[in-house]
Amino acid sequence: QVQLVESGGGLVQAGASLRLSCAASGFTFSSYAMGWFRQAPGKEREFVAAISWRVGYIYYADSVKGRFTISRDNAKNTVYLQMNSLKPEDTAVYYCAATPRGSWYQWIRGEYDYWGQGTQVTVSS
Repeated sequence: QVQLVESGGGLVQAGASLRLSCAASGFTFSSYAMGWFRQAPGKEREFVAAISWRVGYIYYADSVKGRFTISRDNAKNTVYLQMNSLKPEDTAVYYCAATPRGSWYQWIRGEYDYWGQGTQVTVSS
């Protein structure tokens, strides 16, 4: 049974940092690209960051570039999203996702096989 379980969300003030984790099970984690997405109330889900099977290709949305860092530990079947200098506009439910597809545009477009349940991040001003 495939599972993606996010954790690490919370309520913080603007300028603070949070580290999200996504623990994966039920599939060969090291063979899947991983992505983070977010969805704010009343808005569509948007791409945040993606990382290839092995650390080599990483992509970020322009809105988070320079502030967020995606990483993965294949030994722990876990992907992380380090979020620094958080802004109120970063408030959203954050989801991790997994895909065996190998194209960066598929990763950015949200073509993933598996999704987590999400973790809430709220940034107050």
